[in-house]
Amino acid sequence: MRKLSRRELLYRSLAGVGALAVAPMVLAGAEVTGEAVKPQTATSWVPLGQTGIRCSFLAMGTGMRGFQRSSEHTRMGEEKCCELIRYGVEKGINFLDMADLYGTHPFVRKAIADMPREKFVMLTKIWTYPDQVIKPSGGALQEVDQYRKELNTDMLDIVLIHCMQEKNWPEKQKRVRDELLELKTKKVVRAVGVSCHNFDAMKTAVEDPWVDVLLARINNKGERMDASPEEVSELLLKARARGKVVLGMKIFGEGTLVQPEQKDASLKYVLGKGLVNAMTIGMLKKEEIDDSIARINATLKALG
Repeated sequence: MRKLSRRELLYRSLAGVGALAVAPMVLAGAEVTGEAVKPQTATSWVPLGQTGIRCSFLAMGTGMRGFQRSSEHTRMGEEKCCELIRYGVEKGINFLDMADLYGTHPFVRKAIADMPREKFVMLTKIWTYPDQVIKPSGGALQEVDQYRKELNTDMLDIVLIHCMQEKNWPEKQKRVRDELLELKTKKVVRAVGVSCHNFDAMKTAVEDPWVDVLLARINNKGERMDASPEEVSELLLKARARGKVVLGMKIFGEGTLVQPEQKDASLKYVLGKGLVNAMTIGMLKKEEIDDSIARINATLKALG
């Protein structure tokens, strides 16, 4: 048997801490196993694996077609974006999916300024590729400090390394990983992980003990995905079996699956196979929030 490195032993010991943190939910009747916990509705609170985090099954994405600290959400303007976020919150969505790349931190801060922080689960992402706007520090300490100030919070629930596209991303992102781990031990960040835009990168994430949370593209048609639905599904089930939290994105293929029957078929595929702990959808109108909630609820009811 291969001898574990000191870093791997530390990662695994932290995973054990997460398991202890989730114990109260077991006593309260929430089912926490290697399988995804099936919600009753889109806005039911579900436990995210062994992280101790509970949130609405549906997360509100804020980065539709995001780049250079801009997205379809920021481009609609602060007032409309904040109104949309508040509407989602009123409907029961407490899971907010953000990223430095999207530029939505200040918008979210304003939208929920008069609401208790403990009511929300905040997920954000570190962009590690230099571009015209974002100049990465090479680590995570500076970035997380910036995000906390932008969101007016002492703690971030989930921080992911954004958009990994190479098999050897752990080696290339060593400093980011180590600094995120440091922040996790200090309880500044509750869970860490990665979002993947490459199938080999996703395979690495599934095997890596450092990863608590995997954000992966999944739908029944393979739209905007990293491999076929069958290949990705098999890998996500493997991730779940290994205790990873799987968050699904691109459920509607980033707006390519627009017909009602297409959306329903994708939801049935993802939910029927138990591929995810939770899912994030980028919704740009109040009607889209209502539609997504209703469709998820109807699919869950049909699946029994």
